[in-house]
Amino acid sequence: MNKTLMARAVATCAALYLLPTLAHACDDCDCDDAPAAVNAAAAQTDDGTATPPRTRLGLVRVQGASPSSLPTNIPTTRETVTREDIERTVNATDSEDALKYLPSLLVRKRYIGDYNHAILSSRASGTGNSARSAVYADGILLSNYLGNGVGGLSFPPRWGLVTPEEIERVDVMYGPFSAAYPGNSVGAVVDYVTRMPSRFEAHAKVGYVAQPFELYNTKRTYRAWQASASVGSREGDWSWWLNVNRTDSEGQPLTFATRLVSAGTPVTNGTPVTGAVAGLNNANQAWWLLGAGTQYRTVQDHFKVKLAYDLSPTLRASYVFGAWRNDADGNSASYLRNAAGQPVLAGAIVIDGKQYAALTGGDFAVTREKLSHTMHGLSLKSRSGGDWDWELAASLYDYGRDDKRQNAATNPQPGALTGGAGTLADGSGTGWHTLAAKGVWRPAGTAHVVDVGVQQDTYRLRYRTSSITGNYLADAPGALANQVSGTTQLEAAFAQDAWLISPDWKAVLGLRAEAWEARDGRTDFSATQGLGYPTRREHYLSPKLALSWQALEATVLKASLGRAVRMPTVSELYGATSTTNSQFINDPNLKPEKSWTAELSAESTLGPLQSRVTLFAETTRDSLYSQTTFDPAANRNISRVQNVDKVGTTGLETTLATTDWLAAGLDLSLSLTYTDSKIKANAGFVATPGDTVGKWQPNIARWRATAQAGYRFNAAWTGNLAVRYSGPQYRTLNNADVNGFAYQGVSKFLTADLRVRWQIDRQWTAAFGIDNLNNDKYWNFHPYPQRSYAAELKFDL
Repeated sequence: MNKTLMARAVATCAALYLLPTLAHACDDCDCDDAPAAVNAAAAQTDDGTATPPRTRLGLVRVQGASPSSLPTNIPTTRETVTREDIERTVNATDSEDALKYLPSLLVRKRYIGDYNHAILSSRASGTGNSARSAVYADGILLSNYLGNGVGGLSFPPRWGLVTPEEIERVDVMYGPFSAAYPGNSVGAVVDYVTRMPSRFEAHAKVGYVAQPFELYNTKRTYRAWQASASVGSREGDWSWWLNVNRTDSEGQPLTFATRLVSAGTPVTNGTPVTGAVAGLNNANQAWWLLGAGTQYRTVQDHFKVKLAYDLSPTLRASYVFGAWRNDADGNSASYLRNAAGQPVLAGAIVIDGKQYAALTGGDFAVTREKLSHTMHGLSLKSRSGGDWDWELAASLYDYGRDDKRQNAATNPQPGALTGGAGTLADGSGTGWHTLAAKGVWRPAGTAHVVDVGVQQDTYRLRYRTSSITGNYLADAPGALANQVSGTTQLEAAFAQDAWLISPDWKAVLGLRAEAWEARDGRTDFSATQGLGYPTRREHYLSPKLALSWQALEATVLKASLGRAVRMPTVSELYGATSTTNSQFINDPNLKPEKSWTAELSAESTLGPLQSRVTLFAETTRDSLYSQTTFDPAANRNISRVQNVDKVGTTGLETTLATTDWLAAGLDLSLSLTYTDSKIKANAGFVATPGDTVGKWQPNIARWRATAQAGYRFNAAWTGNLAVRYSGPQYRTLNNADVNGFAYQGVSKFLTADLRVRWQIDRQWTAAFGIDNLNNDKYWNFHPYPQRSYAAELKFDL
């Protein structure tokens, strides 16, 4: 760790930080002046009548057994969803489903078990910017900062290392207002808190989902099966927890082979075909859809063990091991038929009297993936509640095996189903590890709580693609096709202080100092051609400031300001990868993103109503964007990463929640977000100079909304109806994709989800649900799932 960097941060920090929270539950930690909870669990009078929850400022002075890794004093907007909330309201098949109805959040989940594209978006960060959010499980990093978004490779959080059944609660902090987190927190920080039992318990669950899907000439029902079991206990000073899960899922087709109508030529030797579907692409150009691809069958296994030992009443050692295995087959099918009614998968084709470019193995790709990843986490944490507490933590995420086999363009189906030429992409040796030392100082007799810490995060990318001339499904790697390698490292020191100035005023100030290094960068384009890149080292400071005021007995006003520096990832710098149907172009000279984010909130209660209104604004310079365009001549997607000079975002987010207001047993919640996010300056362009200036930031909708109505019929039966809306948006920097309801487009959507839960007895629970009840057919480059029926049965001992 850079000692000068640490001293610089601690000395410069004027020690204040974090805002109050209205949603801090005092049974989760020991507090000498913690704020009262503002949630559906209102206090009760002696006669059992619910009384309105009250808010007041305070300092969380003792972290105790806090269930979240988020800072002890939350500086900004925070939302929480509990295990009970998930069980009542969400048809949860993956851990990211827990975020489904939270304000301004969207996960681009395309099918059950989506392991390579399920990216989290937030207020001012779209679904192409995975590196602008931070996802943790019990404080262990799940976000994949080896890259950003999807391109030649994909980098969503490792959701598969947490199952819905092990979630105790999820805490979300919006914005880069905590000095304890890197600049990737500019969008949101998500922390999954998993179960750690206080007594013996055991659980088992089975689930089934069916999705009748109909699009173009695809008409089929896709199914998913899940089973999980967990057991744990606390015995003296020892606590332990085991969880296993299997998911066997079929997804709908995600890609489509196409030909632009304008590319047709006079007929020479092509095969006349039927079955092509006429349509418009995202730019409203006429094209033919020839068949469906990337239809996954994924079988995933998850294993988790957690151990904790109390070395003393105030010192706990913890260890977590997680393993995730995935066998995924990607298949494709042609819509085209020749005069004999047989599928056409190769060669030049004739449609409606015009000839089109020959079909290749890239049009109807076959992929076979085998992945085996592991995660380790180790921590030693004191919880004395005295003047000092401290924590040491380390984590490791390792791509033990990460193989993807794909047929070559010269090897079309049906031969590709049994072998032939292809490629093997091997990501083994890739991963990341983190180290952290943190302390909390509570000077006696003062109104301060000071957090300090030093951190080191290291990301290592190793990705080699080899050609195979014999049987790509089974043979060892052959000649090198391309290879990417590189390492980035971030060293940081932070200090922050929450200061209760008076009973009605609280201030928080923090500073984060970072030293970033990119090294060992290399891109090989063949066995004889490659480029090595020099080491880069840069330093940055990110100040944070917050102020809160208890304006009324039940109203708190909060203002916060923070700077975030999001460093380029290894893949963005060095990741020039190429496959049969995609190519990614890197840039080793990328600048880091630099964002200033501000927020002004009012949180209050009025009788049984709890509300929040938040104004937010963000200015980002050198925004990092990877754009994907389809090259008809090369017949593949081309992705290029670049800096966008300046992006400006302003918006308004409102929430409203109530319990037992209009009727006993009725729970209502609503969130509405308005966002204006535009590109203010950009020296780069897509087609012509200046064509991106003044255009909408990709994947950010102007309007987003969520509404829920839940009803507790009695002690055994509950029901929940949720509605989500997202307005029109664009995927490209120049907003040329004006047709969102098309392959590679991004559309608006309005969907409704239903869930009914039956507590059969103390141990058995059954649930039935329908997602996308209204069967909205909507897109985010790929088609989202259509109406899906879910059923589950759960046993708790």
